[in-house]
Amino acid sequence: MTDVLPAPSQTSAELAAAFGRLCEAQPMLIGMALAGDAIPGMRPDLVLHAGPPITWEGMTSAMRAAVCGGLVFEGRCATVEEAEALAGSGTISFAPAHDHQAAGAMAGIITASMPVFIVEEHISGLRAYVTINEGLGKALRFGANGPEVTERLRWIRDEFYPLISRALELAGPMDLKQAIAEALRRGDEVHNRNKAATSQFFRDIALALVATGAPHEKLEKALRFIAGNDHFFLSLSIAHAKAVSLYVEALGKGDIVTVMAGNGVEVGIRVASLGKRWFTAPASVANVKFFDGHSEDEATPTMGDSYITESIGLGAFALAAAPAISSFIGGTVEELIARSERMRDITVGEHSYFRIPALGYRGVPSGIDVRKVVSTGIQPLINTGIASRIPGVGQIGAGVQQIPMGCFVAAQAELDRIG
Repeated sequence: MTDVLPAPSQTSAELAAAFGRLCEAQPMLIGMALAGDAIPGMRPDLVLHAGPPITWEGMTSAMRAAVCGGLVFEGRCATVEEAEALAGSGTISFAPAHDHQAAGAMAGIITASMPVFIVEEHISGLRAYVTINEGLGKALRFGANGPEVTERLRWIRDEFYPLISRALELAGPMDLKQAIAEALRRGDEVHNRNKAATSQFFRDIALALVATGAPHEKLEKALRFIAGNDHFFLSLSIAHAKAVSLYVEALGKGDIVTVMAGNGVEVGIRVASLGKRWFTAPASVANVKFFDGHSEDEATPTMGDSYITESIGLGAFALAAAPAISSFIGGTVEELIARSERMRDITVGEHSYFRIPALGYRGVPSGIDVRKVVSTGIQPLINTGIASRIPGVGQIGAGVQQIPMGCFVAAQAELDRIG
């Protein structure tokens, strides 16, 4: 691990303590439940979303479309048009998933009867929650809300979730920290590339699924769903990172970033020593790789909670572990490695557990220091997917972009103010 350097507003002991928690956290996948039964403060008339707070009127078209899809899935409305009216009526409340110990990719929509994974940080008992990843393309998180999306979501709730929940009971807690460390050794960065991690999860859950005694056709469909979705583990990677951030935030010390997230209009960060306050800046569209037939004009600006993986040193901070991702997000292998290696200039140190074989088993750069970001002018990188502004289209691209400097300038100003 590299030396921990003090910043003006904090003692080296405070920074070391926060960074120590980031590295020592032990997130375990302990089970599943419906969001309304598990997530603190969740209720039927509440919809959780990605990023900092935003109103229905302020949401991008992609997030609005995802909200409407969630309301139709819940049976609150029969059509998307009815859902739009309900969402804007004032009877539905909206809140950031991060305010409820949860997180979600892209639009990040969570409604009460959606199944969620429960990840518990073993040392503290703090819990994080995340929904099941549907796969790429036309998925709710990308703003798709047609009948095929609703049908898949209901199958996940009514058939897939009971099976996986029972299988997890039989298998016992899964060590996500160990799984991610192994995935890094096998070529993932566990944000935009989760092939190795998903394969491990498939191996670990397959025998437990068989042990449930469920009918063959249900088992086959469940296993095919996991095997056909290379991003399945992304949900677990997000929940793992959220559990780590909760453990760091509970200390209440250290000027390191615990959350980075976007709602399509604003990007926001949180800082360990500043509690649940958001520091925001306008979202933008990155220079990413668009799928054939799509362009920047159609893109939704930065949106999603999955950037919390970068907050703990994974994703774009670990690109050196995943050279094959260049074909998905663009850029040469050398460029991607150089970008992620530059993140060492704005982080506290090297993670003591997450290591990269191709770099001589150096630890990934971890613990984004607000003051280092501002003083160096280096903006943290994030891996991201891009949702279409046109409702129902879904994902149209992927790539690497930056968190706006304005977030860090605002956070540093508050750190200076409180001394």
